[in-house]
Amino acid sequence: MIDTFRTMARTLNNPFVEKWKGSGGKVIGFPCTYLPEEIIHAAGMLPFRFRGVGTTSLSVGDTYFGPVICSFPKCILQLAGEGRYEFLDGAVIVPGCDSMRRLDECWRKAGEDYQGSLPGYFHYFGVPHKVTDYSISWFEEETVIFKESLEQYFDLTITDDAVAEAIGLYNGIRRLLCRMDRLRTGDTVLLSGSDALAVLVAGSAMPRGSYRELLEGTLDSLEREARDISEGRKRLMLVGSVNDDVGFMDVIEDSGGLIVADTLCFGFRSYADLVDESDEPLKALTRRYLQHSYCPRMFGYYKDRLQVLRRRIREARVDGVILQNIRFCDLHGSENGIFERDLEAEGVPCMRIEREYGPLVETGRLKMRIDAFMERLG
Repeated sequence: MIDTFRTMARTLNNPFVEKWKGSGGKVIGFPCTYLPEEIIHAAGMLPFRFRGVGTTSLSVGDTYFGPVICSFPKCILQLAGEGRYEFLDGAVIVPGCDSMRRLDECWRKAGEDYQGSLPGYFHYFGVPHKVTDYSISWFEEETVIFKESLEQYFDLTITDDAVAEAIGLYNGIRRLLCRMDRLRTGDTVLLSGSDALAVLVAGSAMPRGSYRELLEGTLDSLEREARDISEGRKRLMLVGSVNDDVGFMDVIEDSGGLIVADTLCFGFRSYADLVDESDEPLKALTRRYLQHSYCPRMFGYYKDRLQVLRRRIREARVDGVILQNIRFCDLHGSENGIFERDLEAEGVPCMRIEREYGPLVETGRLKMRIDAFMERLG
């Protein structure tokens, strides 16, 4: 079953999406964990998280973004310009950072030059940077506008009952992913970090009902086999920028490390909190997603995020922390420096690396840095 997840993580389109489209289903793309994707599911459509996997050139991305910016949104735009996202019926842009905010204007402009690259439904979903009473109210209004825009464009109705049902399904998946987390953080480690990432990435690209069944079967199988893979390997935690690259995790784990914990958005951040199922559905969604302050896009919560890192380090008995950021990622790049200062002062070995996303990944350089860190950990 893990091979199924790994195959899906290494490709953009997949058989589940093809089957969904073949039966007349709609697919809506989005880039960030701050979008309450339960709304899309409740509309009867498939939420699909953007990735730049399979990019071999930045000829389109560089034209609109220029060279001095994070390569992740550039790879997404590149694939859109090449027609690789032609299976999308719509896209929602979320300002996870300024680079992702610029994806909105760059994709709209590229859509004029590359016919068919801009989905018919294209929506900008604003997200505040602070959690206050007024920002929660504003975010709730933004969520209602998003819901109504889907209803209007696709001529459908999204009922509260459908949203509540979606919340129940997504919470069930989050509980299963917490169960998977425990298979990595315990004394006996049953799942590598790269396999866990493959499971998580696949879950953002297939119908969630099918995903829940496949995920539960995989966890049952891992627990029955109970094969410990941790012997002789250093226990690591991965922190920082978005990472959907299973190959990057393989480079780390092939050097003698084992990623037993993370705080990534294709990882812990996506399943750490549940939506309150006893509250009114839209209100509960907005509170869960906005109070999700694990990402440095949220201003003023550094100490909270440091506490999360400390807790994860302690629970997973981590030997060392790898703080990585995509080049030109100001948010994670600056915060990783402060994490390194504070964690090293507490005796936690850290390594900070900057890397490219997609076609410019410097595998050799990264391997040398990781090998050196393994030597430091002894």
